[in-house]
Amino acid sequence: MGQNERVPTLLLIEDDDAIRTALELSLTRQGHRVATAATGEDGLKLLREQRPDLIVLDVMLPGIDGFEVCRRIRRTDQLPIILLTARSDDIDVVVGLESGADDYVVKPIQGRVLDARIRAVLRRGDRESTDAASFGSLVIDRAAMTVTKNGEDLQLTPTELRLLLELSRRPGQALSRQQLLRLVWEHDYLGDSRLVDACVQRLRAKVEDVPSSPTLIRTVRGVGYRLDTPQ
Repeated sequence: MGQNERVPTLLLIEDDDAIRTALELSLTRQGHRVATAATGEDGLKLLREQRPDLIVLDVMLPGIDGFEVCRRIRRTDQLPIILLTARSDDIDVVVGLESGADDYVVKPIQGRVLDARIRAVLRRGDRESTDAASFGSLVIDRAAMTVTKNGEDLQLTPTELRLLLELSRRPGQALSRQQLLRLVWEHDYLGDSRLVDACVQRLRAKVEDVPSSPTLIRTVRGVGYRLDTPQ
C-alpha cells in the first residue's frame, strides 16, 4: 500500500469472540483499519458514530440477526455489506442478498479470501471513465459515478452501480450471469449466480417504473440480462 493511499476502515460485526479476534488480526495485517462489535445493536450504534468504508456482518447474531441489521442499514445507507454465513443454504444466502447485502462468504473463513472479497467490493466504487449515457429518463454519469431518474438522484450501492455500468457499456447486448459475476463480483463460480439475480431485483426496484414489468433491465431467458433503451 502506497504512502498516500487511504487505509480502508471496516466494521466487523461478529458475536464469536475467537472468530472476531482472528478476523480483526488478519484484516489488520492485510492493511485495513478494523472496528468491531459483538451484537447487531452495538454494530448499528458504532455505524452511527463512525463512517466505515465497508461492513462485514455475521448472519447469526444474538438479539437482532444479521438480516435485520442489513435491512436497517439499507433504509438509510448504501455502504457495501458482506455477509458471513455458517451455511451455504440457498435460503440463507437469498434472504441475505434480498436484505441488501453485496456479497457473502461461507464459514470457516480464510482471512485472505475475505480480504480479496472486500477489495473487490471496494473497487466497485472506483471512477473509470468520463462519458455519460441516457436510457430514457435514466442518466448514468460515469465521471461523477451518479445515476439519476427523471432528474432525481438514485441511491445505489457500489455493487448495484457497477452492475448498471457493466450493462450500460453494452446496451442491447445480453450478458450471461457468469460474465456479470466475473465483471462485477470478480467471481468465477457459476453457483454464485444468485448474487446476480438478487442484485438485478434490487436494481430494478430503483430504476424501473414498474419493477414487475421491466423495460430497462430485461431478462434474456437461458442467458442472463441486457439493458435496453425504452421505446
